[in-house]
Amino acid sequence: MIADHVRVVRNGARAAIISDRRITGLSAEVIAELVAEVGPLWHERHQARLESRPRKRAVGAGAKHQLVFIDRLLATLVHLRHGATHDVLACWFGVDRSTITRAVGEVRPLLAERGCTIAAGVRLRTLAEVIEHLGSSGRTGIVDGTEIRVRRPAAGRKDREKFISGKNKQNAVKAMILTDASGRLLFCSPTQPASCADITHARQLGLVKHLTDGPPVEILADAGYQGLGAQTGGRVVTPHRKFKKNPPEWYEEIYERQRKAHSSRRIRVEHGIAHLKNWRALARHHGRREHMSDTIQAVAGLLSHQQTATRTDRQAQ
Repeated sequence: MIADHVRVVRNGARAAIISDRRITGLSAEVIAELVAEVGPLWHERHQARLESRPRKRAVGAGAKHQLVFIDRLLATLVHLRHGATHDVLACWFGVDRSTITRAVGEVRPLLAERGCTIAAGVRLRTLAEVIEHLGSSGRTGIVDGTEIRVRRPAAGRKDREKFISGKNKQNAVKAMILTDASGRLLFCSPTQPASCADITHARQLGLVKHLTDGPPVEILADAGYQGLGAQTGGRVVTPHRKFKKNPPEWYEEIYERQRKAHSSRRIRVEHGIAHLKNWRALARHHGRREHMSDTIQAVAGLLSHQQTATRTDRQAQ
């Protein structure tokens, strides 16, 4: 399949990107699936955009695209994987910078809408679907928040301070990540300014409602989510609070033992977040903050798709 897919490629840069997984983080098979899935959606939206404009010429008249869809997709993948600037990609593909900017802006939302892949043709797009999946499979979920540094808002803006993280003292946005016990990505939320507490973000996303109304599910969380256990009937499991004043002599040993046992169970979500941060677009975001939700959700969808494809290949061998 790889040879057939590469053989039809006429552009040398395109062939190099597809053939080397280090460039996009995705195998040629996964890229072929993306082209088949996302390509028709892009063409449909592009056609609808053309037909919605006041026109004096027929739809499709005028200058043609310099980049076909597969090149637009590959430019977006390289941008997300390595944080390559639009100027660099423009030189690589032999087009103007504005063409790359437009291509990334069109393809990135389509990738973000795909959700997280858990099996061939099976996607989880909402938190309610994730809770239902965990309940039906009898698996434990693990939740945690992650922060991504962004540019500081311009001086004089009234919301300038809300992006400052109380934890890291830097301008950032945060997202809530939910994985299963093996660390497989199941859900990635839209981003919020980093001043929003983890527990507040979880409540705003409806985690409490989905857990109380849905099937019985165990969700492991860190101390930032303490309080959700009482609201969800014990379905959110957090570490015990530590005595702050005059603890008994025997308490320290028991507390440490419980803390380490809990940490060893929820460490998988940290591994899932680390895999996300391997995509350079999430290491530190230099673009517009309003694009961060699409960026992190697109990366989560791509990463989960590749992880599922790799796991399927191993099981088949």
